[in-house]
Amino acid sequence: MKGKALLKLENVKAYYKIEKNYVKAVDGVSFEILDDEVVGIVGESGCGKSTLANVIIMNIMRPLILLGGKIVMKVNGIDMEISSLDREEAKRKIWGKEITVIPQSAMNALMPTIKLERFIRDIAKSHEIDEEELVKKAKTRFKEVGLDEECLNRYPFELSGGMKQRAVIAIASLLNPQLLIADEPTSALDVVNQKVFLKVLMQLKRQGVIRSIIFITHDIATVRQIATKMIIMYAGKIVEIASIEDILKNPLHPYTKGLFNSVLTPEPEIKERGITAIPGAPPNLIDPPKGCRFHPRCPYKKSICEKEEPKLIEVEPGRKVACFLYGG
Repeated sequence: MKGKALLKLENVKAYYKIEKNYVKAVDGVSFEILDDEVVGIVGESGCGKSTLANVIIMNIMRPLILLGGKIVMKVNGIDMEISSLDREEAKRKIWGKEITVIPQSAMNALMPTIKLERFIRDIAKSHEIDEEELVKKAKTRFKEVGLDEECLNRYPFELSGGMKQRAVIAIASLLNPQLLIADEPTSALDVVNQKVFLKVLMQLKRQGVIRSIIFITHDIATVRQIATKMIIMYAGKIVEIASIEDILKNPLHPYTKGLFNSVLTPEPEIKERGITAIPGAPPNLIDPPKGCRFHPRCPYKKSICEKEEPKLIEVEPGRKVACFLYGG
């Protein structure tokens, strides 16, 4: 199945309804995740990345509502339309088994007054799996991520930050899901623990415990270490999709260029050039700009950018961009 689509999103729209207003957090998003690939979703805070993660697993509760689009996943060789499931159905059929999420602030995701083994037993009950078998599997998985099986008898507050992060990975991957979504998983970790986390994540992928990974972050330097493809989001929309090599060598969208130029990395040419900030601020998603949402901050804008919205078009094989500089 390698190289085939594992997950497809088509024109997905998910807004937050705040009184009479809609916050257009995910607005017409389309992309696919292939089997056996690691995809980084990158963008500024507030661009819709974390909302997108919740929408993919149908973890949708008011004020968030799904207004349109389609999410389809390949399950046992058959297309399953995830977007047709309600939250409880998705929880039963998808969560943990097909898709798992390492949430933001994962170190605080575990109830501090519950021992880790209890979490394992609760997972077994919710999926009607033999508890003892799953606890036995958890002991093995804990060892695989560098934790002693004795940690299962501890409370989360008895573990260090890095240990808690690895415990979350172990628990999230217990049912060998096809897709793992990591939402800003390294933001609260120091550099050493970031490297440990990435190493553990990729080790589980190499072992076939998980098939594909979506790594959501604002940190380009981190995602470039593990991803094969990058998706750039801005103001609820995707503006560019390309392989890591292509996007690092030659970013096409003005926002992608600005994003890369605002990050200091070790390459000699970056040190020589220095860093530059993107002017202005991200738009209010209750009332985003007409046309291209980036045009108020764009140094290359044309008159059409203020009137019409550019489509995400394929400009090279496997490379898409939403910009009128490329016929969008």
